[in-house]
Amino acid sequence: MNAYHRKQQFFLKSSLRGNTLVQILIYANLILFTLMVLHGTILGFGMQAIMRPSPQLLVHWGGQYWPMVLENGEWWRCITYAFTHGGLIHLGFNMVVLYQVGPLLESEIGWTRLLTVYTFATLIATVAGLFWHPVTVVIGASGAIFGLIGFSVSYYHRVGGSIGIQRRNFMFQWALMAFIFGFIVGADNAAHFGGAIAGAALGWFMPVSVRDQRKTEKLFKGIAIICALITIVSIAFIPISWFIS
Repeated sequence: MNAYHRKQQFFLKSSLRGNTLVQILIYANLILFTLMVLHGTILGFGMQAIMRPSPQLLVHWGGQYWPMVLENGEWWRCITYAFTHGGLIHLGFNMVVLYQVGPLLESEIGWTRLLTVYTFATLIATVAGLFWHPVTVVIGASGAIFGLIGFSVSYYHRVGGSIGIQRRNFMFQWALMAFIFGFIVGADNAAHFGGAIAGAALGWFMPVSVRDQRKTEKLFKGIAIICALITIVSIAFIPISWFIS
């Protein structure tokens, strides 16, 4: 089998079929973006709401703004910012990367570990932003996605073998392209770096063998349930905050 056909099979394995968590994450991002655009259109922003939403609209729909977190106790923003995007191009690029990276990883480690990595990277990415630019509005799933990429690089490096090395290099290529894209468009590379480091750290310690994965299955299932609840409650606080404020 030549390199072209191996690559084709590799990408076919990265479909959404059977990868429930990745589907949920993509749909959640699409739904929240659609609602934000509709709101912006009602306010009279027109195409700006689609291509370049204002900082005020982004914060209204869950964008991270650390002064509001520290002064008003809006800690839910540490999660919701990862579901808020600054335009159609921003959303499209992140979802394409998630579509390419997520299914392969979910089929390998399961949804519980994937959600654990995704949530942990989301939190560490925004903490990195706190130290780098504490008064900047931050949005986007790229920090969490970089967490998946960083995790994959270290995890598949430990797996080894031809398949492990191939997947490690595939993920590393995505990381490189995403960093370059982020630099060109002026994205939040602090969050990218924080998410990648968080994911790589988890990937270095995550059980690789089937036996060890089974031993820790209940542990990660419990962690994943907590992550899911935190995410659901955080997103629910987006509309709740409108009435509280």
